[in-house]
Amino acid sequence: MSHNCANIISPDMLYPFDARGVAKRFRHAAIFGALDSLHPGETMRFVNDHDPLPLLAQLMERYGDAIAIVYVAREPGQIVIDFSRK
Repeated sequence: MSHNCANIISPDMLYPFDARGVAKRFRHAAIFGALDSLHPGETMRFVNDHDPLPLLAQLMERYGDAIAIVYVAREPGQIVIDFSRK
C-alpha cells in the first residue's frame, strides 16, 4: 500500500502549522519546507507564541512577491499569520 502526501488537499486550501510544537532549532527549516510544499492558491496558517519579525524578513528575501503575508491575530502570546502562495 503506497501513500503520496502530495495528493492530500484541504478542501479550503488552508493548512495549519503550529510552530509552538516544533523544536526551536528546527523551526525555520520546517517553515521553509512547508512553504516550499504549498501550491499556488494554498495557504499555511502559522501559529506562534511570538511575532517572528526576523523570520518574516527571511521569507520576504527568499520568496519576494511569490508569497502573501497576512496577520490573522497579533496578540501577545498568540500570533496567527496566513502565508499564501501566489
